[in-house]
Amino acid sequence: MKKKIYAAAETLIFFLLVFLLAFGDVFYSFDNMLRDRLYQTPRGINNKIKIIAIDDKTLESLGTFGTWSRQTYADLINVLGEYPAVTALDIMIFGEMDEAGDNALINACKEKGNVVAGSYINYSPAFVTDERGRQYIDYFHIDSVSEPIIADVSETGFVNAATDEDGILRSAFMSQSSPEINGGEVYKSFSSVIYSLYCERTGASEYVPKLDGNGRFWINYAGRPGDYEYISYIDVLNGNVDPRIFTDCIVLVGAYAAGMQDQYSVPASSSQMYGVEIHANILQGLMDEKSPVPAGRWYASIVSAAAAALIYFISRQYKLKVSTPVTFIGMMLLAAVFMLVNSMGTAYPVIYSLLFMVVGYLINLVRKYVYEALEKKRVTDAFRKYVAPQVVDEITSKGNYTIKLGGENRHIAVLFVDIRGFTPMSESLEPEQVVDILNSYLNLTTNAIFKNGGTLDKFIGDAAMAVFNAPFDLDDYVFRAVKTALDIVNGGNEIESKFLEKYGKSVSFGVGVNCGNAVVGNIGCNFRMDYTAIGDTVNTAARLESNAKRGQVLISEYVYEQVKDRVEVEPIGEIPLKGKSKGVFCIFFKEYYR
Repeated sequence: MKKKIYAAAETLIFFLLVFLLAFGDVFYSFDNMLRDRLYQTPRGINNKIKIIAIDDKTLESLGTFGTWSRQTYADLINVLGEYPAVTALDIMIFGEMDEAGDNALINACKEKGNVVAGSYINYSPAFVTDERGRQYIDYFHIDSVSEPIIADVSETGFVNAATDEDGILRSAFMSQSSPEINGGEVYKSFSSVIYSLYCERTGASEYVPKLDGNGRFWINYAGRPGDYEYISYIDVLNGNVDPRIFTDCIVLVGAYAAGMQDQYSVPASSSQMYGVEIHANILQGLMDEKSPVPAGRWYASIVSAAAAALIYFISRQYKLKVSTPVTFIGMMLLAAVFMLVNSMGTAYPVIYSLLFMVVGYLINLVRKYVYEALEKKRVTDAFRKYVAPQVVDEITSKGNYTIKLGGENRHIAVLFVDIRGFTPMSESLEPEQVVDILNSYLNLTTNAIFKNGGTLDKFIGDAAMAVFNAPFDLDDYVFRAVKTALDIVNGGNEIESKFLEKYGKSVSFGVGVNCGNAVVGNIGCNFRMDYTAIGDTVNTAARLESNAKRGQVLISEYVYEQVKDRVEVEPIGEIPLKGKSKGVFCIFFKEYYR
């Protein structure tokens, strides 16, 4: 129950953290870059939008832009005739030049009735008071509006572009107004005017896009720089292009040469886009009814935090084989949903959900790694109490820390050791003194077993059991077992005088060693098990130990046959075994030779 409460509390904290970061839009710039990649994918160009480009070829023919007579624009409008639904001049036609050219352009626009020209809003930052009486700086405060000379005979719309802080053009205004200018007159954008006139002249229903709090919508770019096919201005002017190809189209006339300084950075592209192409993309977004606006801050933050918290909870509660694919699939699915919702008109922030899905997954991955490392240490520390260090190293090197029930039949050497005279001695000593003596002798026993590569199977009161050649193969294990037995006895003799002087008591060891086949493994139940050996070989070793006198090591005849060329012994004779008609021949082991 506590684990579930902790998991729920952690998940809630993670949710609140992501919510606050998303609501504060802390990673605004990074989110823009990610949304550019996710949302801004080319979807095909609308052939009803045509671009007549003032390109390098045109400039070579007509000379430096801005020095032309406006008769040139009038001639283009006359060549196009009434074939286009709308002819839009993305050109600054401000102030008078030559009277004849100016009049020719005015008359051409008046005659055709399908021309839209660009105006320009002049902004200046100003302190503004809202309806609640709060003051703020309005960076889009309209100071004045520059109108083209054909404003009286054509439609006009402002061509101002509002880039984001990173210099990328992602959104567009539909209209703007200012109480100080012409009594609060509403000024429509260039693209908005073109679109309205196009719908009026073709009979198409006019789509009204959603707008954000600043009166803007996001530009859903249908194409990247250069995707829209363009026709050179000079080719149309010279009659090299049949004007019927522009029938019922929107014709955009604008700069298409680098020197004209009408280029902008756009999403999902390293190349800049000409202003006339941007208007083409805005118009296609309106025609395709794809003009998303950002989701509400509260709602978007909740969605982002909920998605991240869900992955955090799953990755915390489930193993990697579950949490890893769930996290990956969840991110892909959420990205697909975001793209679908964006195409339907609402743009959600991306980075807060996707990034913190990964962060939540990684936090719990590290947690599990640390837990596994601690578990490894716990198991390793536990094994070090029972087996030699080299055995522990082999266990950990194989990376298997799971203890399972089961066993195997192995040929092993078994050693039993017992402290002789310990029980009556303990009755005459204080408990602390008994523990002091016992710990010293058992410490000696353990060190001798580990020194020779054995496994400490268990302590049985003042006795101990060790096996050799388990759980892993051990070279020369029978000799290692008898060597351990003598090391224990000799070590006991060395510390016997210490306790005789300290407590007036002394103890010594009796040891028995046997070898043969035995069942070795983890024996017990799921919640309590011991790594041990069982069988006749073990019982015989125990019987040998029980018959050994103080300071004596008894080995079986079978053990002697394995090591007889390296030991000095003295035959004892046959000793009876409980439950068996035949006893075992035992040998008093005195010394070994290296």
